[in-house]
Amino acid sequence: MKTNLKGVVLVLLGAISYGILATIVKYANHKGIPVSVLTFLQSLIGVLFLMAYAYAKQKKQAHHLPLTHRARLKLLLFGTSLGITSSLYYLSIQYIPVSLGIVLLMQSIWMSLLLEYILYRKPIGKLKIIGALTTIAGTILATNILFQETALAWKGIALGLGAALSYTISLYASSTIEKTQPSHIRSLYLVSGSLLAVMMFWNSAIISDFTTLRALPWGLLLAVFGTILPPLLFTKGIPMIGIGLGGILIAVEIPVSVLSAHLVLGEHVALMQWTGIGLILFSVIMVNKPKTK
Repeated sequence: MKTNLKGVVLVLLGAISYGILATIVKYANHKGIPVSVLTFLQSLIGVLFLMAYAYAKQKKQAHHLPLTHRARLKLLLFGTSLGITSSLYYLSIQYIPVSLGIVLLMQSIWMSLLLEYILYRKPIGKLKIIGALTTIAGTILATNILFQETALAWKGIALGLGAALSYTISLYASSTIEKTQPSHIRSLYLVSGSLLAVMMFWNSAIISDFTTLRALPWGLLLAVFGTILPPLLFTKGIPMIGIGLGGILIAVEIPVSVLSAHLVLGEHVALMQWTGIGLILFSVIMVNKPKTK
C-alpha cells in the first residue's frame, strides 16, 4: 500500500509540473520574454541536465549496452515532436487563454486512439469510442464556443490542435521507441531531438530575441517543470501503479493548468467550462479503465 501511495504521489507531482508550464510561459511573456527564447532555453537546459545525469548513471552501470546509430536516429527524429509540441502550444496561448490551450492539447486523447488504429489496425472498443466522443463534447463546453460573445482567435485554435497532433506523436515515441534502453538514455536523445526541432522552428529568432539575461531564470523554471522533473517522476511512479491509473492521474494537469491560469493570470473560467473539463477528465478514466483493471 505504501508503495502504491508513493507511486500516486510521484505521478501527481509530475502532472502538476506539466500543468503549470503554460502559466509560467504566459507570465514570462508579460515580463517581455519571447516564446522563442523560452522554448529554446527549456530544451537546452534539459539536454545539459540529462547529459550530466546520463554520464553519472553510466559510471555506475559499467555494462550498459551502447545504442546503435539507427536507434539514435530514431530517438532524435521522434524527439523532434516534443520541440514542435512546445513551440506550437506556447504560441497558441499567445492568441487564446491558457484554459483553452490545455483543452485543445488534450485532444491527444482521441488522436492517440486514431493513431493506434492507423498503425496497428487495432479495433477501437466501445468504451474508447464513447471516451473520444465525450472528449469532443467536453471540448465544446470547455471552449464555451456555443455561447461565445466574441470571436475566437482561430489562429490560436489551429496552433493548439497542431500541438495536440504533435503531442500524440511524442506520446507514441515515449511509450514505444527503443523501450529496451534505460529511460534516462531515451530521454536524453528524445530531448536532444526536441532541441534540434526548436532551433529549426525558431531559427534566427532565438538570437534576435535573446536580448536580456532575464530570460535565464524563466528558461530554468520551464526546464525543471517541463523537461527534468516529469520524466523522472513518471518513470519511477508509473511502474508502481500501472499505466492505466498513471494515464488517469496525468490528466490532473488539465485542472491544474486552468486553476493556475485563473489564480496567477486572472483568467476567467465559467461554470460551463469547468463542466467541459470534468467531461474530459471522465473520458480519460473511460479510455484507461480497461488498462487499470
